[in-house]
Amino acid sequence: MSNVRIVTDSACDLPAEVATEMGVEIVPLTIRFGDDEFVDRDELTVAEFWNRCVNMSTLPETAAPAPGQFEKVYRDLAADGATGIVVVSLSGALSATIQSAELAGRSIADDDSIDLDVRIVDSRTVSMGIGTIALACARAAADGASIDEVEAHAIDLSERTRVFAALDTLDNLKKGGRIGGAKAFLATALSIKPIIDVTGGVVAEAGKQRTRTKALNHLVERFKSYDGRVENLAVLHADCSDVDVFVEMLAPHYDGEILVGEIGPVIGTHGGRGTIGVAFHETS
Repeated sequence: MSNVRIVTDSACDLPAEVATEMGVEIVPLTIRFGDDEFVDRDELTVAEFWNRCVNMSTLPETAAPAPGQFEKVYRDLAADGATGIVVVSLSGALSATIQSAELAGRSIADDDSIDLDVRIVDSRTVSMGIGTIALACARAAADGASIDEVEAHAIDLSERTRVFAALDTLDNLKKGGRIGGAKAFLATALSIKPIIDVTGGVVAEAGKQRTRTKALNHLVERFKSYDGRVENLAVLHADCSDVDVFVEMLAPHYDGEILVGEIGPVIGTHGGRGTIGVAFHETS
C-alpha cells in the first residue's frame, strides 16, 4: 500500500467492495428524515433509503460530515503508515463537505505530534464522477506517485470529468420545490424524462426526452459523440431495473471495464429513484 492515501465522501457512490479493494476511505454524510437521523452507508442502506422516501411528502435533508469525522480518518490513516492524504470531495458548489475536510486538515497541520500532509481537491462533480476520480488517484498512489503527483492528477481529472443522466421521475423536483405541482403532473402524464448535466460543479438542465427508451438512447448517442475520447467509464443508477440493459447499450462503444455504482441517499435525494447516467474522464 502506498504511503499516499485517498479519502472521499459518501456522495461518491462507489461500491463498498471497490473502495475497500483500492484502499479508498469514505467519510459519510448524514441523512435526516424529519427527526430521524442516519449516517449514510453505516446506518442507512440504499434500499432502506428508497423505502422511506416512498411515503414522504417532503425530501429528506442531507448534512455534511463534521470536521471531526474527517480528522479521525486522517489520524487513523497516519497511524496506519500514511504520510500524505489526498481528499477528493463532493462539489463545493453543492455542499459544505469540502469545508469540513479543510478544517480537519488545518487541525492536523497545527498538530506538531503528527507528520501528515493533507491536500483537499474539489471534484466539481457528483456521484460516480467523484468515485472515478478517487479510484484513478488510488491507482496512481498504488503505483508509487508522490502526493504532489496524486493531487495534480485529481485536479486534472476534475476538469475532465463528465457526468450526465436522465431522471425518471419529477417527484423529487416537486417535493424539493424546484417544479410546480401542475407542471410536474403534466410532465409525468407526457412521460417526459429530464436530462441533467454536471458542469462547473453544479447540476444543470440539459434537455428532455419523451419516454424512458428515448432517454436511454439519447444518453448513449451523447456518449458516442465523444468518439472514443473516454477513460474510466462508470454507470450510475438509482435502483434501476434496466441498468444491465443500459450497460449493454454502452459496451460496444467502450473498450474497457464499465464500473457500475448505485446512487445513494446524498445524490438520490435530489435526482429521485430511476435516475440513470454515465460518468467518465474525457481525454484529448
